[in-house]
Amino acid sequence: MTKVEHAGYEKEIVVCPIQPEDIDEIIEMAKIGFANPEIPFQRKHYESHLRIFPEGQVCIKFDGKIVGSCSSLIVNVDEYNEKHTIDEITDDGFIRNHNPDGVNLYGTDVVVHPEYRNMKIGRRLYEARRQICKKFHLKSIVFGGRIPNYHKYAEQISPEEYVYQVIKKNMYDPVLTFQLINGFTFKRILPNYLPDDHASLKYATLMEWKNPEYVPKVTEKYKRALPVRIAAVQYSLKEIQSFKAFAAQSEYYVDASSKIRSDFVMFPESFTMQLLAFLGETVPSKQVRKVAEFTEDYLEVFSGMAIRYSINIIAGSHFVEENGSLYNVAYLFHRNGTIDKQYKLHISPDERKWWGTQAGDEVKVFDTDCGKVSILMGYDIQFPELSRIAVDQGAQLIFSPFTAQDKQGDLRIRCCAQARAIENQVATVTAGTVGNLTQVYHMNTNYAQSGIFTPIDYGVGDGVIGEAAANIEMMVVGEVDLEALRRNRLVGTVQPLNDRRHDMYHVHVVTNQS
Repeated sequence: MTKVEHAGYEKEIVVCPIQPEDIDEIIEMAKIGFANPEIPFQRKHYESHLRIFPEGQVCIKFDGKIVGSCSSLIVNVDEYNEKHTIDEITDDGFIRNHNPDGVNLYGTDVVVHPEYRNMKIGRRLYEARRQICKKFHLKSIVFGGRIPNYHKYAEQISPEEYVYQVIKKNMYDPVLTFQLINGFTFKRILPNYLPDDHASLKYATLMEWKNPEYVPKVTEKYKRALPVRIAAVQYSLKEIQSFKAFAAQSEYYVDASSKIRSDFVMFPESFTMQLLAFLGETVPSKQVRKVAEFTEDYLEVFSGMAIRYSINIIAGSHFVEENGSLYNVAYLFHRNGTIDKQYKLHISPDERKWWGTQAGDEVKVFDTDCGKVSILMGYDIQFPELSRIAVDQGAQLIFSPFTAQDKQGDLRIRCCAQARAIENQVATVTAGTVGNLTQVYHMNTNYAQSGIFTPIDYGVGDGVIGEAAANIEMMVVGEVDLEALRRNRLVGTVQPLNDRRHDMYHVHVVTNQS
């Protein structure tokens, strides 16, 4: 009896995680599978998927060749608009909004090479997703499904009626019929879901498979609130006789903020000019350089207070001399002892004329133990581009220490800070100087009404968390809920951050160099 060798007949089919070296082959396979080269993700998207959620990216190899793939991320789908698009749910394809604490596995694409569609490749991919859903103990799998046969009937019936007829099996759709057979249920129609899906006329079906093993926890994993308490000091420029007196006045407010467990305390722009009360210099250009001589004392005092009182301090701003040039610098003293700084980017006419202040050239966003923050001093908050750059880098709070000589100057800061909060769906905080130093030009009159501002919408309030009384020394305290702000960006009544017209203007994003 002749021995039959079976090795030559073996064809291995495996379900496996996508690897970086698979990307190019998947892209080519997807172009064939979708029959539309505009639909598949690009290399930059797959690289982002593998970096952020590698466990959610799966492919099937038959005899070493990739014949199918699927991608996914985790979200709380209820936090998104009921008529969301694929770009919204995937953050323009990069899944940077992947939420490990979410409860839904959202499928972004499934594609099978057309030559292998009789081998249950699609079923294997859906089963792989079910295993991911169970592994991460998620409530359900959700995705927007194509209806590629709908264009044939669009003149006669609505997409809802089309889906209803497919469900009743009066019509056939290759994608929707397959999904129904595999246990997914139809939730609703998503219009304008995939702009390049011409066969579906941009419509999609929101489909869901519920994980039968899911048991809700007593405490939901996603955050219901993430409050950050902020104190903004409306600082009075009193007459003092020493740096020690300046430090004592500052420490009073740091101590008061710490006692009520504030996470941040912010002082006004240029408030170290109070040191000129005892320095005796009267020439404006020399005055600021005299103040700059106290830089080391300033750094030592505020760094020590941040650690000692366990509070993050935005210590207004201080003039610093570097290589013969003078800069207005806002310092962030973290309560863990680290220090960051932001140079003022727009110099006002008076600052140029009398002090010779030079401009910085970077918008920075700083990681803190209470979220990402940016500091835009006084004049800078009046330029909307800077706030947009900061928010595109992830800023959740924008601090704006300022100084204004009159009510008009204060109102410019206030109105712009409120506008930035609405435009970018973030919180903005202002703190200004009051009182006067009669011998110091540009500080001899001051006016401020400091405040803490948010967007105006359900869940985030009427736009004003707290505000000081006009032009008196005091401290305004309020809590900003970062989780409420995040949700507002996703499901707000208006969503100006998402609804920007990129086709009409260019948004310049600067790499975070904090």
